[in-house]
This record gives sequence, C-alpha cells and structure tokens, in this order.
Amino acid sequence: MALSLMLITGQSGSGKSTVLRALEDQGYTCIDNLPVSLVEQLVRVLHAEGAVEHVALGMDARDRRFVEQGPALVTRLRRDGTLARVIYLDAREEVLLRRYSQTRRRHPLDDGCGLRLAIGRERDILEPMRELADETLDTTAMSPHELRARTVERLVGSEGREGLRLALLSFGFKHGLPPEADIVLDVRFLPNPYFEEAMRERTGLDDDVSHYALSTEQGEAFLERAHSFLAYLVPQYQREGKRYLTVAVGCTGGRHRSVAVARELGRRMGSLVAVDLRHRDLGESKS
Repeated sequence: MALSLMLITGQSGSGKSTVLRALEDQGYTCIDNLPVSLVEQLVRVLHAEGAVEHVALGMDARDRRFVEQGPALVTRLRRDGTLARVIYLDAREEVLLRRYSQTRRRHPLDDGCGLRLAIGRERDILEPMRELADETLDTTAMSPHELRARTVERLVGSEGREGLRLALLSFGFKHGLPPEADIVLDVRFLPNPYFEEAMRERTGLDDDVSHYALSTEQGEAFLERAHSFLAYLVPQYQREGKRYLTVAVGCTGGRHRSVAVARELGRRMGSLVAVDLRHRDLGESKS
C-alpha cells in the first residue's frame, strides 16, 4: 500500500497542534516542525520499512525554507508515489489575536514588529501553500473539541474513500468570506425575508421563510441553474481525485436566503453525491 502523507500547515494559532493530536489518536505517525530538507529522506525510510501507512507532518513558516520549497516538494512526493495531501488551517485575524492573548505565547514571526503585523506577514508568506491546499479548514468558530471532531470526520474519514463529499455552507457576507470555500454563490438578489417583520427573527430553516425567498421566478431559475452547474462539476472534480468540494452560499447576514438556498441545493444534490450541510452564521447577530 502506498504511503499516505498529510501535510498540515497554515496560520500559527489556527489549531495545527490540535489537528496533529487528533490524527495521532487515530493511529497516524505525527511529527511537528520537521525541517523540509528531511521530509523526502523520512518518506524513503518509511517506504522501505513498510510498517507505517499514515503520516502527518506539521509544517509552517517556522521553517522559512518550507514556503520556498513546499510546492516543489509536494509535486515530487506525488510523482514518486506518495499519496500527499496538503491541509491548510486558517482563522480570522481577531480570533488569532485573542488566542495568542489567552495563551501568552510569542508568534514565531514576531521579531518586535507586533502581533498583528506578524499575523499578516505570516498570511502573506503562506499564500502559496494555501493555494496548493487540497483542503482548507476555517477554525474561527471551532472549539478544540469541535476541531478534533471535524478532523476525524473530514480528514481521517476521507482516507481511502471513493468519490467526493459536497459541503454546502451558508454564510453572511457581512461576516466575511469563508476561507475554505472552493466556490461562492451570491444569493443577495433574492427576496429578503429580513424585511418582513414576521420573518425577521426567524431563519431559512423555517419552511415559510424558505418559501418566501425561493418561490419566485428568479429563485426557481437560480436553483435550477445552480443544481445543473454542481451536477456537472462534481464528476469533473471526482476524476481529478478531489475528496471534498465546499460550495459557500452567501447572503447579507447568513440567516435567511443563504440558509434556504443551501438547504434546497443539498436536497437536490443528495441523490448524486454525499452532502454535508452547515450554516456558519446562524448564531451571529441578526441583519
């Protein structure tokens, strides 16, 4: 069996250590902060011994050569037969600031420039690895327990699995774009239940609210076209070996239209592909 290697990278403070511990609990051999120059040597040894099938490496901007050499390293590993996946963890800046304030740890790129600047500098440095990532996890709203559960569900659960899982994620543009989104659908053109007093405090999970947002000529047309679009894309991504496709559906606040559309697309796509449905901003203030 080919060696399966997960390369866990991303922003400092985004939960890489939590992910590595979760993978270790699932039987992975985990190594944090391995110098990039030693990765291929490690892989050769593991291939030769054949005793280890699943490996996870934590690598990030602590090794400055990693960012420069990482993309070429992944290409070589895959060419030589290693099942290499890049997992990128991210979180909003204000959350990273709070986490560092709580732990009182020094950011690895804070050379006196200050925490906020160090976070921004790291985000820029790691951009090539974010672009290369097979999966992106936004840990902004996750507790350590939730991140461990998501790791097992989304990363470990996809090892060796045939096919692809479609994640439909509703969100509000006022709260920011989801970093993990592969595709973003903007549904702010649909009728907004927020402006109906009887529906304002409710959500797109309520059938009458969903009906108000979707049961119009433009709503039906959009759903038909979006469903056709995704039904076409899923087999294309499957042929490329992609395991998880995240489609983010956004409205203004993430409580009415986006929720209704994500639910209905999930219902329509369920006969074609495994669907995970999440609503990111239902807990946010109403708008």
